[in-house]
Amino acid sequence: MSENQNETIPATAPNPYPKPLRFLASVISYICHPVFMPLIMTIALMYMSPNSFAGLTDKQLMLWKLNVGISAVFFPLFSIMLMKPLGFISSFHMPTARERTIPLMTTMIFYFWVSHVFNSMPNVTVPLILKILLLGNFWGIIVLFMINIFTKVSMHTAAAGGMVGILIVLNILSPINLVMPVFVALVLAGLIGTARIILGVHQRGDIWLGYIVGIVVQLAAYIYMR
Repeated sequence: MSENQNETIPATAPNPYPKPLRFLASVISYICHPVFMPLIMTIALMYMSPNSFAGLTDKQLMLWKLNVGISAVFFPLFSIMLMKPLGFISSFHMPTARERTIPLMTTMIFYFWVSHVFNSMPNVTVPLILKILLLGNFWGIIVLFMINIFTKVSMHTAAAGGMVGILIVLNILSPINLVMPVFVALVLAGLIGTARIILGVHQRGDIWLGYIVGIVVQLAAYIYMR
């Protein structure tokens, strides 16, 4: 087990970055929290690739968003909210790798469920790109759980990498050139990683490891599903 598993920066070490910059980094971290990314990317795919979702009614699309939101956002958040009063975690920030073990296992169950539900439907009903996204998210949480045994990998940058990865896949599948959305995603992913460094919650290696995991699992899901 690595020496930096339980903490990345000693509690007494002062943060060298100015307070306004740390505040901005906190805002970015909250807005781009990994728990929101499956729903955000589901909605983004519906807008960026309308042809993939052609033939579906507004009611069906809303039900899909609701399904992803409840399974991949609400239930994980609700479970974590219960873990603090029960003593499984010391704070919602989960400062140590060990504290993230049970939340990751719980989230894994919900990610498996939503991926299984959508992947059980035929391709004529559910677009391939959405199936890839949800399967990649499930595989990603498994990989993060395994890596978390050894080091506190950044889940924020893993989610950001997944965002970049699924847009690369969409660029491959779509007849429309989507280089600009991929570029915007790369910039946003860079901002997220920078924010985590400014807050001092991860080592740089764990930041880059998160990016790699996020991109690779989405590309792996594409190769598996195509």
